[in-house]
Amino acid sequence: MRSTTTGTARLTKTHKLSAAGLTAAAGAAALAFAVTPGHATAETPSIAVKPVAWTTTDLGAHDNIGKQSDTAAAKAKVDAAAAKKKADAAAKAKTDKARADQQAASRSQARTPVKPAAPAKPAAPAAPAAPVKKAYADNLDGWIKESLDILKSKNIPATYDGIKRNVMRESTGNPRAINDWDINAANGVPSKGLLQIIDPTFKAYHVEGTSWDPYDPVANITASCNYAANKYGSMDNVNSAY
Repeated sequence: MRSTTTGTARLTKTHKLSAAGLTAAAGAAALAFAVTPGHATAETPSIAVKPVAWTTTDLGAHDNIGKQSDTAAAKAKVDAAAAKKKADAAAKAKTDKARADQQAASRSQARTPVKPAAPAKPAAPAAPAAPVKKAYADNLDGWIKESLDILKSKNIPATYDGIKRNVMRESTGNPRAINDWDINAANGVPSKGLLQIIDPTFKAYHVEGTSWDPYDPVANITASCNYAANKYGSMDNVNSAY
């Protein structure tokens, strides 16, 4: 057996590695390895290990690392709070702007004057319908009726019976009838048409709106009735040559 060394012995390789690890770990508690007598064997002698001592430099480095860690954590916390505050402020500003824009739009709409609707234009009066021209038969009955309507519009008196009676006596209803044997014919102004009127009398008593042809049945009747009304009061009062 090897003799057991008393006092301070040199550290084995294992103890040196442990001591080096302890020195590198800042802030760890000092560890002392003590070999208890009675545990020594012939292969492993008893070793007395003193506590590892921390130098001032090691403690200062440890404190510095702790302070830096605390400072970084505090700064990160401050930065996070500032970022949150900035984000909250930006969100609030955006919300306030949206609200302000909405209120401004509402005020603008409320202040916009409502343009009154243009008054409806009165409908143009409908053009009076053109009078329907009355149709008359192209015969003695139709000629007398058309002549009576014209005479009435001119306030010239006459009746259907008075006109027809004199027409039948003078021409028997022939609008082209002409007298070429009486005194008028001898004087060059023969009587013509339904009521045998001479040209000078026809022209003097012609009724406006009718033809200037003495052989035209309506023109002949209206001119003759106008002459009879002026001389006899009405064609109804004529019972012979007039």
